[in-house]
Amino acid sequence: MEQEKISVLAVVGPTASGKTALGIALAQAYGGEIVSADSMQIYRGMDIATAKPTPEELAAVPHHLIGFLPPEQSFSVADYVDAARRVIGDIHSRGKLPVVVGGTGLYVTSLLEHVQFAQIPRDDAVRAALQAQTAQEGTAGLYAQLCQVDPDSAACIHPNNVPRLVRAMEVYRLTGKPLSAFKAESRLEPSPYRTLWLGLCYPDRQQLYDRIDRRVDQMVQQGLVQEAAAAYAAGCMGTAAAAIGYKELIPYLEGQGTLEDCIARIKQETRRYAKRQMTWFRKNEQIQWISRTEFDEAEEILAICKKKIAKAAFL
Repeated sequence: MEQEKISVLAVVGPTASGKTALGIALAQAYGGEIVSADSMQIYRGMDIATAKPTPEELAAVPHHLIGFLPPEQSFSVADYVDAARRVIGDIHSRGKLPVVVGGTGLYVTSLLEHVQFAQIPRDDAVRAALQAQTAQEGTAGLYAQLCQVDPDSAACIHPNNVPRLVRAMEVYRLTGKPLSAFKAESRLEPSPYRTLWLGLCYPDRQQLYDRIDRRVDQMVQQGLVQEAAAAYAAGCMGTAAAAIGYKELIPYLEGQGTLEDCIARIKQETRRYAKRQMTWFRKNEQIQWISRTEFDEAEEILAICKKKIAKAAFL
């Protein structure tokens, strides 16, 4: 007998589109709990740069997989999927609705389309040796090595993202096989979830870009520069360097660039990221899109979502 599938709401879209607010509103309306699908919000600290929900938003409904790891810890998409599956199972067992909210397309797709990842070995001693090498020689040498043995992985990893560089080289040293080859062996299996995908978008791209610019200005006012400076001073820029809003400030923190130029770069990189997010999500034909250009009021957007949920006889 086929096991009954777990109903899951998914709220996706580009950065600064209003996913957090909509996810909370839906969770409140249907007795749900939020499961974050953001590759940077999993880390402690980095609150401003990653636009984590505010303390008030976190208190409004239960949130999961936010701020639970130290910045130096590596956390792969396979690790995320394992953790999120356990969380969803727990939420469902308590009679609540899992609401997956996030803009990291690889995370949310791998989770809800039930990607089964190849088993990849780990070794603490090898990892420690690579970390020591990086601490002594810097990241450039490690990145150059990875480019030689696993160019596909290197192309997807920021040169300053120490945990991911170390992990990729760890796998190669243990197996003689590039990490990218293991990932290629991952496969889709029937999903245990019945997912209703809701997406927020801006057909008028300039409207989204204007929102991004205003959001970055607000983040600076909230203390983004000070947050990045603290991470830099503490030597925590390995993982943090992958977060937009930190790596662009490094020239300023090192006295090699102006703050104005760095802020402009943050806005530019965030716009590029939003474009990549939409490119990813447009491949998913299951997403029911809601135009933020046409509908901008929170209550109006929630009402539209409720109609889509009712029409699909989802709950």
